[in-house]
Amino acid sequence: MTEESGGPPTGETGLSYEHYFDATPGIISVQDRDLRIVDSNSRLKELFGDPSNARCYEFFKRRSEPCPDCPVQETFRTGRRTKSESVVVKRDDEEMPVMVFTSPIKNENGEVVRVLKLAADITDVKKLQKRLFRAQQRLGQFFDEVPCYVTVQDRDLKLIAVNRRFKEDFGDDVGGYCYECYKHRTEPCLECPVALTFEDGQSHESEEIVTSMGGDQYNVLVHTAPIRNEAGEITHVVEMSTNITAIRKLQSQLESTGLLIGSISHSIKGLLTGLDGGMYLVNSGLKSDNQERVKKGWEMVRRNVDRIRNTVLNILYYAKERQPHWEPIPIEDLANEVFSLMEPKALEHGVNLAKDVHGNSGELEGDRLGLRSMLVNLLENSLDACRVDKKKTDHQVTLAVNGEPDRVRFEVADNGIGMDRETKEKMFSLFFSSKGMEGTGLGLFIANNIAAAHGGSIDVESEVDRGTRFTVHLSRKRNIEQSDTRAE
Repeated sequence: MTEESGGPPTGETGLSYEHYFDATPGIISVQDRDLRIVDSNSRLKELFGDPSNARCYEFFKRRSEPCPDCPVQETFRTGRRTKSESVVVKRDDEEMPVMVFTSPIKNENGEVVRVLKLAADITDVKKLQKRLFRAQQRLGQFFDEVPCYVTVQDRDLKLIAVNRRFKEDFGDDVGGYCYECYKHRTEPCLECPVALTFEDGQSHESEEIVTSMGGDQYNVLVHTAPIRNEAGEITHVVEMSTNITAIRKLQSQLESTGLLIGSISHSIKGLLTGLDGGMYLVNSGLKSDNQERVKKGWEMVRRNVDRIRNTVLNILYYAKERQPHWEPIPIEDLANEVFSLMEPKALEHGVNLAKDVHGNSGELEGDRLGLRSMLVNLLENSLDACRVDKKKTDHQVTLAVNGEPDRVRFEVADNGIGMDRETKEKMFSLFFSSKGMEGTGLGLFIANNIAAAHGGSIDVESEVDRGTRFTVHLSRKRNIEQSDTRAE
């Protein structure tokens, strides 16, 4: 028909809208309120056959009743266009996924009298989606099953994604900061490898000590790599941390012993110098019959011999060659002995050393030399914390003993520099020292081992610039499981 005859309009090509309708590559149907297909294009007939006024749900889906959430019914009800996905069955019984669009056809009164339904074949899209989903599954499985801790971090060091192994040991703290989860710090670590990768775009590696949510400490080897967007800009950094704790624990005894000898050599040299000085005073005092000089020299010799004994005991405890020598120990005598040993050092550093014994302290079954070494190490740590504290002038260290019916509690408290959480968590680790070259990293490690050998424990409370309190909990009697082997 032509426009002059009142038929459907034609374009410059002389083709009517019916030609365009029929030539559309999509699957087009026109449906009435009973969902009968009253018109369709060639593509629909090619794929599904002639609908012959069939109902939509019977023709496309082989159903006996309308589909739930039918988009055509929705358009009849609201008069609005809809968009949805569906699966239809072709004439060869093969299923086809389609994207469905509906649009209302209204009369001159604005009433919806028909609905135009356009279905686009999305088979290839679905295949690509399945391939993408499988690839994402494999990537996710690889990400989760990698035998190390994997995190993805942004520029603020926030965790964007973490793998299963990380969740098991550190929790599912996506959105938290790396340094909070790994090290319980309140600020980023110095020389953070992730931050360095953001800066230079290169991979970096480092070895760190991290703490799990259960309080266990792990040595980890850290590697980082940048993640870039399509413009080549670094948007995230992936950090892979391999747990090498077992490797560190399995290092040869020879290597550990060599490190031990190197770390305490300076201390031994000082002890020998002290012995030389004491012997000189003794010898010169004897020659000149100066008893005061002899007494002073002998005191120096005795004090340095005690220090050498403690050093040797520390080494033996570390080497696990010395078993506790169990005997009844008067607790107050032990406290007085340790106090006397440490008082000269406290006076030397200008620290007020106090002693406080509560109640009937009684006796404790244990290794006298070991317990003395434990308390000495704790007191030395507190005195050193006061010595290096330049913010206060009035420093105090207190050794307190609290006797209970079945247990004894020793407390060593100071008002020195204190410790942050990271230092507190690492302080009982072998060779860890916050004193730099001055510390061997053995004292607190040995103290903790001695407490454990006696079936006890050491609790620590500390606050930066406020001080530290060590609390040692010990049973008065040894457990039957503990060895009574004497030291050779």
